[in-house]
Amino acid sequence: MRDNFIKKILIENLNNDTYFSKIEGLNKSQLLSFDRPITFFTGENGTGKSTLVEAIAVKMGFNAEGGSKNFNFSTQETHSELHNHLKIIRSARRATDGFFYRAESFYNAISYAEEIFDNPTDVKYGHQQSHGESFLNLVTRRFKGNGLYILDEPESALSLQRQLSLLVAINDLIKDGSQFIIATHSPILLAMPDSQIISLDPDTPLEITYEESKPFEIINLFLNNRESMLSKMLNND
Repeated sequence: MRDNFIKKILIENLNNDTYFSKIEGLNKSQLLSFDRPITFFTGENGTGKSTLVEAIAVKMGFNAEGGSKNFNFSTQETHSELHNHLKIIRSARRATDGFFYRAESFYNAISYAEEIFDNPTDVKYGHQQSHGESFLNLVTRRFKGNGLYILDEPESALSLQRQLSLLVAINDLIKDGSQFIIATHSPILLAMPDSQIISLDPDTPLEITYEESKPFEIINLFLNNRESMLSKMLNND
């Protein structure tokens, strides 16, 4: 197996002066080893997965609002200072491509891309398409392989069918030497074979199996008990 570009991450010197020091998910994950080509961070809202993914991206030189390392724009300074508390241990292997995708600022990243390209038609993932189409085209046409790709909740733009398409595209890029770090709630993406799932929920082990993940547990429970669950939740007994 090829070495990952990022092998380990150490979160250090957290103190009570920072809001993320109070996030349990970040405190339980102060030393992380990346031993698979794809690592998922999962957990409930507020457990710190997006904060951690953003900090990794910024520490690796990506723009905080997304894009490649050549993207240099800012619409609002909202990212945390967690990257200042990260120590990243890398392998000798170097990525020749990379991208940080965050769903909430993808529109801004695309707007910036259209500004810096001389010919806007060169931006195959631009505003002329839906968010989901634009994102999938980004992955299939822009991502070149042998890259470090950091994605924050990519499923937010995609139908269930397109999430399956994303799995196929990710698998092709992994075969081409890439490493993925992804924050997600999606039970479909979490099903990716040969992946590592890190849970930031405080009531779970740090590293879990697919069947132990909350998205799988909830969707499995719902599909197998849909009528009784809906009846209880909606007080239709």
